[in-house]
Amino acid sequence: MLAYLQLVRLPTLFTAMADIILGYVLTHEYIVGPDGWSHPSQFFGLLVSSGCLYMSGMVFNDVFDRKQDAVERPGRPIPSGRVSLTGAITLGTCLMIVGIAAAATVTWISLQVAGILILAILAYDGLLKRTPLGPVAMGSCRLLNVLLGASVQSDWVASGLLVRPQLTAAMGLGIYIVGVTVFARTEAKTSSRWQLGLAQFLFNFGIAVLGWLICTWPKIDWPPQGNSRIAVAMLAVIAFTLNRRAATAIIDPAPGTVQPTIKLLLLSYVMLDATLVLWKLHSQDSWYGAAHALATAALVIPAILLSKFIPMT
Repeated sequence: MLAYLQLVRLPTLFTAMADIILGYVLTHEYIVGPDGWSHPSQFFGLLVSSGCLYMSGMVFNDVFDRKQDAVERPGRPIPSGRVSLTGAITLGTCLMIVGIAAAATVTWISLQVAGILILAILAYDGLLKRTPLGPVAMGSCRLLNVLLGASVQSDWVASGLLVRPQLTAAMGLGIYIVGVTVFARTEAKTSSRWQLGLAQFLFNFGIAVLGWLICTWPKIDWPPQGNSRIAVAMLAVIAFTLNRRAATAIIDPAPGTVQPTIKLLLLSYVMLDATLVLWKLHSQDSWYGAAHALATAALVIPAILLSKFIPMT
């Protein structure tokens, strides 16, 4: 069982769940409001879909990387023999089927987004990972995952899926993940300093896009006021923490320094989602906004605990 949990990268599953919470609150007044749950079947359908598709992507990543992993990471489940190739392919396929079926129970748009997300996952895992387009493909997967959370719509544009704020938030988070992916491209060996520097620029650019969204929605708000000020301050703290760690990795680009930085970047992704949740809902009702943000941020707790036994990368 531990081998299969390692195969699906269970600790990082909670980052995908944070995307769904964010996407949902960007297009709804609440998840749980004064009158109780807002369409719980839709919300949990999206959570199941996202979680299954994310885990299937992790499985197929290792399926396609099995020969390289046999050299660089022989302890991983497939090259170590703890999970057979057939078992991994079967698991990944079943997870994709469940993920697409769960999306189909929500809306037609949800099913379409999930289908495009599957194509993006397979394109990254099987074709683009080792090309210059690899990080962009991974960022696109994250962008689509946020849009999956916002997909309780009847139309792509007219009803509000491909519009602000959800599209801008998805783009900012996608750019952030592009940076994380560039940072992690050679994590198993000594990384290039210029590559790490480029990655640092990219994840900072993603955070800047999120800050721009906060300060320009629904109109220019500079200097930021109220909950926007709190959200910008949180982004600044996150950025400071990440840049301090990234600078250390650039000075010493060995795996022992780079890999913990990647872990921090992934865990901080949840905090970025939580910051946007707080910003979106705090202006409507401070108590419910704080509760939703805290629930999102709390996803880092199981991620941290599980990461002690299951590697995140």
